[in-house]
Amino acid sequence: MQTKIRECRQKLAMTQGELAERAGVRRETIVHLEKGKYNPSLKLGFTLAKILKIPVEELFSFEDE
Repeated sequence: MQTKIRECRQKLAMTQGELAERAGVRRETIVHLEKGKYNPSLKLGFTLAKILKIPVEELFSFEDE
């Protein structure tokens, strides 16, 4: 899964810690999401999209392997 979390977060001048706090997760979760090492739950995906002010389908993309 590819994600635009880092790009969107940086555009809003938000740290990983700030995003994590607003989303109700640990900073490490955001780190893993940005590196593509963790796939979020549907609820977390929508929460992040709302915080980052981007449609969820633009925030995440899935490529078949």
